[in-house]
Amino acid sequence: MTLAEALRSRLVEPQSSGLGGGAFLVWYDAATGTVTTLDGRETAPMDVTPQLFQDEAGEPLKFYDAVVGGRSVGTPGTPALMKAAHERWGKKEWPGLFLEAINLADQGFAVSPRLASLVAADAERLGRFPATAAYFLPKGQPLKAGDRLANPAYARTLRALAAGGTDAFYKGVVAQGIVDTVRGAEGNPGVLSLDDLAVYKVKERPAVCVPYRAAEVCGMGPPSSGGLTVGQILGMLENFDIRAMGPESPRAWRLIGDASRLAFADRGRYMADSDFVPMPVAGLTDPDYLRSRADLLAGTEAALPAAEPGRPEFDHAMLWGDDASLELPSTSHVSIVDQYGNALSMTTTIENGFGSRLMAPGGFLLNNELTDFSFRTHEDGLPIANRVEPGKRPRSSMAPTIVMKDGAPLYVTGSPGGSRIIGYVAQNVIGVIDWGMDPQEAAAQPHLVNRFGSYDIEAGTAAGTLAAPLAEMGFEIRQTELNSGIHAIAVTPGGLLGGADPRREGIALGK
Repeated sequence: MTLAEALRSRLVEPQSSGLGGGAFLVWYDAATGTVTTLDGRETAPMDVTPQLFQDEAGEPLKFYDAVVGGRSVGTPGTPALMKAAHERWGKKEWPGLFLEAINLADQGFAVSPRLASLVAADAERLGRFPATAAYFLPKGQPLKAGDRLANPAYARTLRALAAGGTDAFYKGVVAQGIVDTVRGAEGNPGVLSLDDLAVYKVKERPAVCVPYRAAEVCGMGPPSSGGLTVGQILGMLENFDIRAMGPESPRAWRLIGDASRLAFADRGRYMADSDFVPMPVAGLTDPDYLRSRADLLAGTEAALPAAEPGRPEFDHAMLWGDDASLELPSTSHVSIVDQYGNALSMTTTIENGFGSRLMAPGGFLLNNELTDFSFRTHEDGLPIANRVEPGKRPRSSMAPTIVMKDGAPLYVTGSPGGSRIIGYVAQNVIGVIDWGMDPQEAAAQPHLVNRFGSYDIEAGTAAGTLAAPLAEMGFEIRQTELNSGIHAIAVTPGGLLGGADPRREGIALGK
């Protein structure tokens, strides 16, 4: 997928991503042999207070009371990320990248069955704000599959970006429209300002790379927890022969589930925006530390009675409380390998489905990314690393990933899915590296995800046969819909192999 195609996807998949959100990008440069990660995560406005998501009694707000409206909107990072990536690695002229999306926005596109069903399910919240209702609920009725939907306001925004670069988004009319929408949201206004938009910067971060089998799994570091937590899960499983057990083995899934629980326990205590919170990144991925955590999984066929955070090596005090922020799934992912051998994995989001439900005058939805912060600032008297602070970037689970071998990409992957992204991506890598699946098989395999104790098993799939044996091992089982969205590419001696998750509307294409 090119930048032009990414702009198109943001038009036709508005519930998941768009100009009003943020993204993380992992890039392998064939010319230099290096992996670079760019952080286009949203930032908290400078006027936020620690009580942003608390009521007058200091108690956390209910999730959707916080989400719907301007309170939850962070400074968008996606346009700046796209520009930064183009300036570093783009080959075509910037203005021409917008033409396809502009034409589609002017002419309209056919509403997909998935978009129509999501609009219908969220009609009450979408109907709270006039501009949003006018777009998604014309004449008071939800869009239907096959309806023709044009977005001339989005076309105007894209023309401004094409002509003026990202200054046309972060300053001027578009920026003023964003701020007015956030601050004027009836019943739940926010505090985003023109200054917040004007000072936004994309940041280059060190990649997090963890050895796994004969490969190295590289992903996004803080403020994403994705690269670290995927790396921790795989680093613990490195000590077990998952390959010999196979994908139908309850023992394999017992190990995967408990490794995930241990990694999520570390995530909840230590992981946040490292510009604001000292983080033991090296300690969390140290092979000796992960081996000690893996020792907790050995010698038993029963689930761990509890998954507590570990004590990774660190040169700071680690007196942190445990976070319990809620991340619901609505995100987009793209994986690319080009003719030059470059590779890209990018995950982008507006957080919850339809974000804050606020439609900016520029024709795009605004994120609710600030609800990825902890609603509490302290736990048992200890500060929570992922608490909200002015200018801070909320912790994310997005896990764009490039698996390297012998200094070159072996596998490029990533997924939507809220905090389940971590489990989806770890399972996908295990499917390819340990179980010999091709990318399509790995993307389509039934999901089993354990984050906080209960084992989520994808309902209506062959994974259901694992429910009883895992329950006997001591897991609480919940069979539910697990809507991922893996997009993956394997680099093989015979060429590229692609896979797209059949649960969504994505597709694997070669040119």
